[in-house]
Order: sequence, then structure tokens, then C-alpha cells
Amino acid sequence: MMKLSAWRQMTEPGCWAGILVVLCTLSMGADVQQALKTPSMPSTVLQRHKRAWKWDKLYVYEETPKIQPEKIGKLDNTLFSVDTRYRLYGEGANDIFSVNDNGDIFVNAMLDREKKSTYKLSASITNIKNNKQMDNDETFVIVVLDINDNIPVFPPDLSGSISESSITGSIVMTVNATDADDPTTQNGKIEYRLLNGTDLFNINNKGEIITLKSDLDREKQSQYIIAIQAKDMPGIMSGNSATTIVTININDINDNIATFKTGKYHFNVKEDSEIGFIIGILEVEDKDERQNKNPTFTIQQQYGEMFGIKRSNEKDGILSLKVPLDYEKVKMYTFSVNVDEHTVSTKADNQGPNLLKRAEVSINVIDVDEPPVFSQTEYTFSIYEGPFKNPRIGAVSARDPDSTGYKIRYSIEDPNCPVAVDPVGHLSLKWQLDREQKSSYTFQVTAHEDKPNGLKSYAMVNLKVLDINDNEPELTNGSYVYVCESDKPGTIIGTIGAYDKDENSGRFRFTLTKKSSNFSLYDNQDNTSSIVLRQGGFSTEHSVEHVLEIEIADGGTPEKKSINPLPIKVCKCQPGRRIEYCMAYAQTGMSVSALLAILLCIATILVIVILIVLRRRYQKDVLVTKSSGEIHEQLVRYDEEGGGEMDTNGYDVSILTSACHDSSFRPGAGPSLYAKVKKPPACKGDMAMMIEVKKDEADHDRDGIPYDTLHIYGYEGSESLAGSLSSLDSSSSGSNLDYDFLNEWGPRFRTLAQLYGVDGSDTDSSY
Repeated sequence: MMKLSAWRQMTEPGCWAGILVVLCTLSMGADVQQALKTPSMPSTVLQRHKRAWKWDKLYVYEETPKIQPEKIGKLDNTLFSVDTRYRLYGEGANDIFSVNDNGDIFVNAMLDREKKSTYKLSASITNIKNNKQMDNDETFVIVVLDINDNIPVFPPDLSGSISESSITGSIVMTVNATDADDPTTQNGKIEYRLLNGTDLFNINNKGEIITLKSDLDREKQSQYIIAIQAKDMPGIMSGNSATTIVTININDINDNIATFKTGKYHFNVKEDSEIGFIIGILEVEDKDERQNKNPTFTIQQQYGEMFGIKRSNEKDGILSLKVPLDYEKVKMYTFSVNVDEHTVSTKADNQGPNLLKRAEVSINVIDVDEPPVFSQTEYTFSIYEGPFKNPRIGAVSARDPDSTGYKIRYSIEDPNCPVAVDPVGHLSLKWQLDREQKSSYTFQVTAHEDKPNGLKSYAMVNLKVLDINDNEPELTNGSYVYVCESDKPGTIIGTIGAYDKDENSGRFRFTLTKKSSNFSLYDNQDNTSSIVLRQGGFSTEHSVEHVLEIEIADGGTPEKKSINPLPIKVCKCQPGRRIEYCMAYAQTGMSVSALLAILLCIATILVIVILIVLRRRYQKDVLVTKSSGEIHEQLVRYDEEGGGEMDTNGYDVSILTSACHDSSFRPGAGPSLYAKVKKPPACKGDMAMMIEVKKDEADHDRDGIPYDTLHIYGYEGSESLAGSLSSLDSSSSGSNLDYDFLNEWGPRFRTLAQLYGVDGSDTDSSY
């Protein structure tokens, strides 16, 4: 077993060495003591047992340069011999720390306590011949001793704040500098010192900056820059130190009173300014920051109802208008305004007679041309509906508030308004009103100054139409009255009611205008009446229509009555008077509206027939009347598309020959029925050119007459060198004209030559 500073050793030789080790251990600080107290070193070391291991305490200083390995201790075991060897295990074994054959422990590298302050290792002893472990492993600790190799370090951007006028001894802030050296030794302990500002502040060893005076004033100086030194090894001149800069801000409090910047304020305000109009700003002076300003304003008592004042965002006074101004009554207002403020502290600057706590305010009212002012912003009138004896319903009134006092005229601009107003403001009805159609009207009356470009103003008028009893009552629920074949006498076959468009009508009364042997009427005294069956025996197969005439009186003033027919159906019913089917009756009468509709339809049909006849007569008048029935049939009515040159059978053009010689168709001195056709100059060799000219004229003349009409057939080709192509002077049966020259015109005129008597064989032989 290992022997380490046992009390037993103190009584043996070498006890003084043990005492020195204990004293050294006590002076080495918490790191060393903690290492010695670790669980790896059991408390049995102090027990009086025989041990096989023994060595000196192992300590090494940090940051010691190692040119060669440094011996720091020795392993010793009672079982050590020539055949045994020591071995190390654990943190830094065989690297940072090593052991030789004799048990000497060496450190091979420079250590840094701030990185690692202790190393835990284990030692063993082994027989090199049989490689047998001679004793149990023993754990020990190598402690790295601290040296003052680190300087204090401040955190970045140090700043603090304190309110002005704080009492002496108030803590401004705390500065915490750190030192990486052992804090249980002088190397790691720090003391602080102010390098400036010592007349106002101080700092203790805890790093607390405190005030030395209570008269800090932000308005004089709002910020202080203080230099602080931190040094380790307190009380010793040597040691490491560091310096930093600390910013101390002085916070504002409400310790200054608000005063006016000037003793007089003057404003101009138009008399037509609206309520709430901002007249102006009363600027005040307060050295405190805006959030700490708290001025209060008061207006001279008799003017407080006309003008108001409140604080702005900048803590100035905002003067506003509370009532309308009138230049014609008051042209100038002069009053005083006071400012006051409750501060948290009393300063000499807040006292004295020269402080402007009261200011004089002058308001000059500016005259403007104002529109007329109505005596009321809204008028309400009422009038009864129906015919009126006196159409007047009331009057409106307005005045010119200006000193000029122009005359006021009135008008209503809405043309659909049922009320008219005269120039002096009297309102009257334009036509009779009906409450059942519309019960109220709202319109606008305009008042304008009686001058060119006079100003206008408007007022709303509400007209309520009062009801009179002018509507007759109407029967309701009549469709629910029916008789079942199984109904017995005394059965209520239905309940009727009444409706009146008038309001507040009295109780309705129901009576039968004619007595009925089958039905009776019972007034329920609640605006309803019951129809009661007097005798039964009704049948849907042998029944006639039953109609009761019921008179209804509304009980109004004057009382209105109406007679209403109530048809009663006869029905086959299931139990509970549930209708199965009812007998239908033909309607023998016709309503006036149906009769008017029928008459309107008949009149519409007559008008359409007359228009059709007139149109046809007009068309007949514009048609050309012909003398010959054949011409009328074949030419005037010729509105079909022909078959071209081969169409020789559809219409006999030879009839035109007789028409040409008929004197009734020849042009006279008067206006001709047919238009003259312009004849282009042509000769025998110019036929193609003539056709092209005629085609061009037909294409561009929108008003020209087509060439296949009677006009053209009657007169085309006259005096032409080529002769006429019309068949008016020829017929299909024979002609004294020679058309052989058509064969000379080419193949295009072959068919035409055949039509006018040229032999086909000759024509063929000529080609």
C-alpha cells in the first residue's frame, strides 16, 4: 500500500519532510486541495496500514520552458528489484509525463494551468521476467501550479445610466472584469480604479460604480465618459492591469417647468370657420425631454366656452374653436392663457418672476360673405291626404347674416316634389296627395341671396301625409268558405275578414244585403264574421251557384261601406271537412278589364288590315299599266331570271314587234314612259367595242335601266350602223330583215343568227 503524509510518518524519521509537504499543500490553493480530495485518493491513506507504494508529492509549475525533461517526483515500491519495472497509465502518460527504470517521473512539455490544472495517472510495477504484476495499481495526481500569466479582461461596450438628481451613493452600474488565473490566489483576484471623473463617481472592489454627488443635471451634461483600470494581485504594486472606457448616460426626469416662449399671441380667424377649427399653436419652452413634459393649460374663465386648448404631440398648446364666430356681433377677442406643470424636483431655475407662465391671446375675426342661414336646419310639416281646401302647409325662413342683409328668395329644385315654395318661403301643395301611395316626403328648400351670383344654403323639409277615411273596406278569406255535402244545419262553413288601406280604422261590421234561406251571417265582434249553414242537403250533382252579398262598414269618420259578393262552393268532403273536390260553376259575366282588352285587340287588327290594303294599292299605282294583256303578262311582270341566249320558248319576244308599231308605245312630245338610251357610235367592225362600252356604262351607272326591259327593247339599236338587235321589229315566224351579216361577227353570234332566220346548214357551211 502507498504511504502519503500519514500521521504515523510524523513520528518516524523524515517527519519534517511530511510537515513541509502539508504546509505546501495548504498554500497551493483550492485546485491543489481539490485534487488531493478526489475520490481516486481514498481516505484510507490516513489509516495506519502497511503500504508497498511510496513517493514524494508531485507538483509542477505552468509555462516553464522544457529544454530537457524535468524531474518532478519519484515512484517507490517496496517490491521493486532488478527484475521489476515501473509503468505509467492515464492522462499524459508516456507523452507529457514519463518514468525511468528507477521510478523517476519526468515532465516532457510546457504545461498551461488555464487549459488543464491537474492530471490523474496510475502507476504499476511488473516483473519483466514473467511479465507478472507485482502489486496493485496506484493512482496519483500531478498538480499544475499557477503563475500570474493572464491580464484582466473587460466585456465590450460597457455603458450605464442613472437618472438626474439621484441621491449620493446610487449605483450607476457594475463592471465585471475576468482573469483566467487561479481566482483563489492573488493572481486571479482583481481590484478596480477610476482614472477620471472621480469628483462625481467612485468604484469599489466589486466593480460597482456609485455616485458621489446628488446634483447630476441632464440639462447641463447628459453623458460622461469614464476610464476604468482593472489590476490583479490587489495591494501589490506589481501585477497585470487593463483599462476600458465606460459611457454613463444621465436620464431625464421632469424637473423643469414649462413656460411660454412669448407673452403675446395673435391670430386671424374667418367667421365661417367650422367648430373644431385649429386657430393656432401656443408654443412653450421646457428643457426636459418630450416624454417628461407635462404642461397644463387653462383659458380665462369667460372664454372657455368659446375656445378650447389641448396639448399637442410636442407638448405645446393647440387653440381651437368651440362655437361659431360672427363678425357682425364680435370682431375681436382678447383673453389670457396660463400654463402650469408639476415637477418631481424643485430647481432654482423653476423659480422667479420672469417666468412666462401667462400669455395674452388676441383673435381677430375676419368678415366673409356668408350664405343665408335658416331658422331651423330641418323642418317638419303635416297635411291630410285627399282634396284640399287650403294648399298651404307651412313656411320656411332664412336670413342673410352679413351686414349687407340681402333679400332672400326660396326655391325647390326637385321637379317631382309635390310641394311648391313661393319667393317668400310659403310652402303649398301642387297636387292632391294619397297617403296609401306614399305616406311621407322629404325634400330640400334652397335659400339664395337676391343678387347676382348670390350664395345659397339648404334646409331639409319632412312632410307627413295624414290619413283620412277615403278607402272602402275589402273582403278577405272569402276563398275559404265552402259547403260540404255532409254539413248539418248550424255548421260554420267559413270565417271572413276585412281589410282597409286606411290606418286606425274602427271595428268592421258585417251584414247581409239580402236574406238567404240557406246561410246566415254572424258578426264575431273582432273584425271577423262567421258564415253559418241554416239548412243542409247540398249536393255537387244537383246544385246551383250560391253568392252572398255582404256589406262591410269600416266604422271610420266618415264611415265607408262596400258590398262584396261571396261565392260559396259546394264540395264533396272527407271527414274533418277536408275537401275532396268542388263543383265548378261557369262564369256568366265579364269584367270591364277583359272587355277593354278584347276591344283593344280588335282595333289593332283593323289598323293592320287597313295598312296592308293601302300598301297594296300604292304598289299597284306605281306599276306600269300596259295596253295589251300579253305585254302586261310577259314584260311588266317579267321578274324572273331568264335562261340566256337559248331561252327562246319561255317568252315570245315577237310580241314586241306589234308593240313597237303600236302608236300607244311610241314616244310623243310629252314625257315618255321609257327612258332614252344613249347610243354609242358603232359600225360594222366596232361591235366588240360597243359591247364593252355598254357593259362599262351598266357597271358604273347605278340609276341606269337594265337592258332586258321594255325600255331597251323598244329603242336600242336605232340608227346603228350594225342595225338593231331588238326583236320588236321582227318575229320568230318571219322577218324582212337579213341577218346574214351576223355570221360575219364570229362564233359568238352564231346562235343569234339562227334565231333570226339564218339557216343552220348555211351557217355551218360558212364556217
